Amino acid sequence: MWYYLFKYVLMGPALWLMARPKVEGLEHVPDDGPALLASNHLAVVDSFYLPIAVRRRIFFLAKSEYFTEPGFKGRFKKWFFSSSGQIPIDRSGGSAAAGALLAGKRVVEDGGLLCLYPEGTRSPDGRLYKGKTGLARMALETGAPVIPVAMIDTDKINPPGTILPRPTRITLRFGEPLDFSRYEGMAGNRFIERAVTDEIMYALMRLSGQQYVDVYAASLKNKPVDDEAPKPKGDAA
Repeated sequence: MWYYLFKYVLMGPALWLMARPKVEGLEHVPDDGPALLASNHLAVVDSFYLPIAVRRRIFFLAKSEYFTEPGFKGRFKKWFFSSSGQIPIDRSGGSAAAGALLAGKRVVEDGGLLCLYPEGTRSPDGRLYKGKTGLARMALETGAPVIPVAMIDTDKINPPGTILPRPTRITLRFGEPLDFSRYEGMAGNRFIERAVTDEIMYALMRLSGQQYVDVYAASLKNKPVDDEAPKPKGDAA
């Protein structure tokens, strides 16, 4: 109930007027059935404008810090994010992250629409960063199509470090669904999961027009960004 109140009454109309979103390719999002949205991530408001643009209810995987802050403010955040379809995920890795991904997988297997940000965090400078393979694993395990989504100029309405939004025209561009059925039964193969992830990131690069940087965004947070930055070893999920 709260999801639709936020969308149509409490927040949606004001957000729509503030950004006057231009929505392209919405026909690529199925009216029902399991599907995954793979979006670039420029600003906190990405998770607000996607539900406004798409008729179906969207679920998100959100960082667990939104749900664990103490005090009244923390309880309010937990209620708000839970009511708006957010599923907490522990980004530190290990079994906690696996549990959150399992919860997301259940959403898809129940016929839901789940959105993930394959970069794992917001872009620190507006460029598109290397994708993590959790989304690919979920796509391979569920067989659900992956619909790439480009959020454009949302970082101008909600620049990093700001609280009050700044009215700016934004664009949401949905691409054609990506079908990975050719890799059926190959979930868990890290080379296949990396290939699937790279295909998704290539689609996002073409849709968004962003410059691609082949390092993880999280490794550059709070550090100067350099095109020649060394690639981290290993492959995070």
